[in-house]
Amino acid sequence: MPQKPLLLLAAGIAASAALVMAADASPICVKERTPFALAGDTVTWTMTIPPGSDCIQGLRWSYMQIFKVSVESGPSRGQLTVLGSGFRYVAEAGKQGPDKFTLLISGKNRHGAGTSTLEVEVNPE
Repeated sequence: MPQKPLLLLAAGIAASAALVMAADASPICVKERTPFALAGDTVTWTMTIPPGSDCIQGLRWSYMQIFKVSVESGPSRGQLTVLGSGFRYVAEAGKQGPDKFTLLISGKNRHGAGTSTLEVEVNPE
């Protein structure tokens, strides 16, 4: 029986240590996100990111469901990965200059299902 209190103490110490550690979050790389309507619309976002950095950006607004995100055209100077209802863009360290990519988003906006095209223009910081 003396092992149970020891295990509880160890779990408590581990939980306390996890609370103290700082979490690294992606900086806000898309400053102004114009909402898309999932109604056949096209929206352009601008991202500012230094070479060698990454940006993780969600796409869902509180009033919508995202069913699928697909890459219509990929970037030429970075790497793009779709992550559920968002994406991760990694700017290559050795390449300077602007980049761009296009995503097709399908889902449901309140009551109506549809698609939107999101064009993302990437500017180096």
